[in-house]
Amino acid sequence: MKNLLNVLATNQPNFINITRIAIFVVMAWIGGLKAFQYEADGIVPFVANSPVMSFFYTKEAPEYAEYKNPEGKTVKKNIDWHKENGTYLFSYGLGTVIVIIGILVLLGIWSPKIGIWGGLLTFGMSLVTLSFLITTPEVYVPNLGGDFPTPQHGFPYLSGAGRLVIKDVIMMGAGLIVASDSAKRILKPSSLH
Repeated sequence: MKNLLNVLATNQPNFINITRIAIFVVMAWIGGLKAFQYEADGIVPFVANSPVMSFFYTKEAPEYAEYKNPEGKTVKKNIDWHKENGTYLFSYGLGTVIVIIGILVLLGIWSPKIGIWGGLLTFGMSLVTLSFLITTPEVYVPNLGGDFPTPQHGFPYLSGAGRLVIKDVIMMGAGLIVASDSAKRILKPSSLH
């Protein structure tokens, strides 16, 4: 047990770099998917209901509910609506920003001055994402009624969209850890990591 404790204690800088790589993988993957129609369609409820981001779209919430494309399926009238809404253009831009943040975090392995920005931007992006828990109705299980309505609806019962969002708590913490490590390396340039 003592050997395991020693390995864990002496390898913290390596583990922080693994965290940087993990953030990069998530950001590059999720950001890259923003170039695809199904992912762009999927973020519409979050963006349309956000007081910080809704101005990027031309249509107001909740109009989007009538034009949802199920994952893996496309309906021409829905695609046309999303084009008019600016859904795809916004998604391309957002994806680019997310990939850039991931690259900045990854570069923190070699450059703490770049890495601190990546960590802080990861933290900030996570705060925006977590705000969707307040602004987006689709993050909670809806009350669909029926013969046997379930009492498990609304807060705190997270839907699939809500479970996706809540995981950004981890990204928020990871962003602060890598930013903190970068700051420590900037303040003590002679220390080896």
